[in-house]
Amino acid sequence: MRGWLKATIVVGVLCGLLAGADRIAVGVAEDEAADQLLKSGRMSKRPDVSIEGFPFLTQALSMKLDDVRISADGLTVGDGSRRVALHSFKAELSGVGVSGSMTSATVDHGSGTGLITYADLSQLLPPASQLVPSAGKLQIGGNTRLSLSYGGPGRIKASMGPLPVGEGVLHSQGDTVTVDGFRLSGVAGMLAGLSDQKIEPISFTLSALPAGLNLAGVSPQEDGVRLNFDGKDFKLIG
Repeated sequence: MRGWLKATIVVGVLCGLLAGADRIAVGVAEDEAADQLLKSGRMSKRPDVSIEGFPFLTQALSMKLDDVRISADGLTVGDGSRRVALHSFKAELSGVGVSGSMTSATVDHGSGTGLITYADLSQLLPPASQLVPSAGKLQIGGNTRLSLSYGGPGRIKASMGPLPVGEGVLHSQGDTVTVDGFRLSGVAGMLAGLSDQKIEPISFTLSALPAGLNLAGVSPQEDGVRLNFDGKDFKLIG
């Protein structure tokens, strides 16, 4: 009995040491992955990286990580020279093949989400004077932009200064986001000397999307526009 007890204690101690070593190793790998993501330019800010699954060491030996999760706040995305904040970014990556030094990584499949506030979204749109040539009659400054807010599922509201423009439909194709359906009507139309003028569709293409993902869709929410991302067989680092 004493022999069995000693053997059980030894096995328990070894298991504890191995588990501890595994957790230390995964922590080191997560920090290195976060550093490499920032260096690679695929993240505008150092993210938090979590490598899921136990044990980690067997995954590391196979050079294939089953489940990697990335999160960050205050990243930036933009359309050319115009850049805005991307909040609450989260991504789940599966089948992540890595090099021994974490200097390169590829992903079988990934998905994620992030949020752009309406105030920031308006900065990606042209000034009101470009959208409505007769905006000068409304005594709105040349640099004034549409004010945006939630308009219901798939829709956003807009106004020029104090004057409502109406609701538009927000959708995307590839990495390009488009809002259309706005009409200058009611008081705004009367003041501008226009009758129910339709504002042409407004589009912008997002660049420098995080973690090598692509834009999969957009969804208006109360607090801003939710961006959905996905990717398949893409490069994460290197």
